[in-house]
Amino acid sequence: MDEPRWLTEEQQHAWRQVVEVLVKVPAALEAQLQRDAGLTHVAYLVLMTLSEQPDRRLPMSKLAKRASSSLSRLSHVAARLEERGWVRRERDPEDGRVQIAVLTDDGWAKVVAAAPGHAEAVQQLVFDRLTGTQVRQLTKVAEALLETPLEVRPRV
Repeated sequence: MDEPRWLTEEQQHAWRQVVEVLVKVPAALEAQLQRDAGLTHVAYLVLMTLSEQPDRRLPMSKLAKRASSSLSRLSHVAARLEERGWVRRERDPEDGRVQIAVLTDDGWAKVVAAAPGHAEAVQQLVFDRLTGTQVRQLTKVAEALLETPLEVRPRV
């Protein structure tokens, strides 16, 4: 087996900063959404994603991908959103194997009410702290990291 590819001092510092951001920012967003809207971050992403569709509907598999969630986790979130009357699930009339998530009018109202507070939280936590140049750099870094599927290949 090859020698491990240890992080350089510079990489180690950068990586620890990234990890801290990956932990603290989502936790702060989760807390804000729970406090102000009674929503988890994943539930908000589901409602927001559906709200952006012209007909407020999306197959569950596509919704899972866009909400960065597994299909299993999305099914649990959708069930809770259904209980609250914000989403309903229905079978695709053209392919009965496909389940479609549909944002209800109450769900639309919920995401419209939650969006301003969430946008303000994102502004305070992220964009108020960055220059325009840093925002563009952040976009490029995120795009580079997401350019190919994120998976760790076994070492040979």
